[in-house]
Amino acid sequence: MVRNVIRNVTVLGTVAVFLFATGCRKKAYENPITKDTQQPDKVLFDTAVDDIEHGRYERARLTLQTLMNTYDTSEYLAKAKLAVADSWFREGGAHGFAQAEAEYKDFILFYPQMEEAAEAQVKICKMEYQQMDKSDRDPLHAFRAQEECKQVVMQFPNSKYAPEALQRMREVQEVLADEEYKVGMQYSGKGSYPAAANRLQALTNQFPLYSNSADALWTEALAYQRMGDNFENQQAAAYAKIVKDYPLSSHVAEATAKLKSMGRPVPEADPVAIARAKYDQDNRTRRNFLSKVWGPFSSHPYTADAAKSGTPTMEGLHPTVPASVPSFAAGAGGTSANPTPTGLDSNVTGTIVNNTSLIDKAPNELPGANNNSGATPAVAVPTGSGGAPGTPTPEGTAPAAPGAAPVTGIDPSAPPKPPAVLPQNHTGTAKPRTVAQQAKDMARQQELMKKAQAKQKKAQDEAAKKKQQDDDKANRKKKDQSKAPDSQATTPTPTAAKQ
Repeated sequence: MVRNVIRNVTVLGTVAVFLFATGCRKKAYENPITKDTQQPDKVLFDTAVDDIEHGRYERARLTLQTLMNTYDTSEYLAKAKLAVADSWFREGGAHGFAQAEAEYKDFILFYPQMEEAAEAQVKICKMEYQQMDKSDRDPLHAFRAQEECKQVVMQFPNSKYAPEALQRMREVQEVLADEEYKVGMQYSGKGSYPAAANRLQALTNQFPLYSNSADALWTEALAYQRMGDNFENQQAAAYAKIVKDYPLSSHVAEATAKLKSMGRPVPEADPVAIARAKYDQDNRTRRNFLSKVWGPFSSHPYTADAAKSGTPTMEGLHPTVPASVPSFAAGAGGTSANPTPTGLDSNVTGTIVNNTSLIDKAPNELPGANNNSGATPAVAVPTGSGGAPGTPTPEGTAPAAPGAAPVTGIDPSAPPKPPAVLPQNHTGTAKPRTVAQQAKDMARQQELMKKAQAKQKKAQDEAAKKKQQDDDKANRKKKDQSKAPDSQATTPTPTAAKQ
């Protein structure tokens, strides 16, 4: 026990010393300028490169900015802009990666024909890949890494960085597929077999290079088996896919036996799948001791089990509808069992039925309702006497589709009956009103409301005007009263005048 502890401590100490020595050592810059000249702009560039190699990133960026501002026609302008992005990339961290991504995208925008443009794009992919979390955590950076690596393959297919981007896409999709696999297995363990089958089928269809695809297909087949005989075709398809696309899996013999017992044909193994599986087995990286020890504490996923060959999927992961959902409720996308149904539409439509009495008389005869009695649905798109769609049907007749039988007990040739007028004190249920009548009632109510508002406003204006007149009258009266004593003091009386 003590010997094992001493050995582990020694190994960790050696690794720590090695990492410290590596960090202190000078790391050469990838894109130097080899031209031997003493031009001022070249001297500034070499100085900035030396600062980048020794970790003085802020100082290097100031020097490069001086070069670009002073020598705006320099032949090293593109190299200087790329070096600014590389300095942020080497500095690392969330802030450094964000700045580096912005600088790299600017470089690709201004210099798309340069060879370094593909390198800039693959470094964006690498930054997102380094920030990627494990499969049971937030997949944001995994989705971003997949998109950025796909951009390398699509925009620079002949670049020397395309194989690296393809391999990173395989590793990213290994993480995304592992997330779906864990969710599907959790559903299966809890007995939610439709959800489990849906998740695992979407996983194997969209990420066929996933290392546990055969196990996912086997669990998917078991889930369909527990869902009943109606899903036997899906179960057989999962078994057949194991035999054909994953011939070196441990489930091949069991899947073959299952297909034979079900009376289904057993497909031949795909030669391309055999070659790919053998190549992946021969080139798979074994997990070392340090990776096993540090794995639970690391936030970065373990991607050594990812495929080493094969073309990764270029489409992102998209959800599917479980096969147990009825086709008419699944929409235009269909279900995982029937992805592209015909004659279905996800748009919700409605029709106006004028004869609303059928709601009470034949509730199961509504448009689109299931008629378990076997009778022809009596209510369809409203048609008139001439059979033209959209023509209102007279009251008392059953609106029916062309060729449909009328509702039993209703004479289509009977004249329309006037609506019954109910007394004011009637306590029963009144006859439902049509949409046109409801619209007229609403318009009438709005008109009455406008008249009431206008009447109220007129009364308010008259009250305000009357109040203003009363106030003016009171003010004039007060003013007259204030002037009366002065006039009496200054005007002499007749007696005083005689004296």
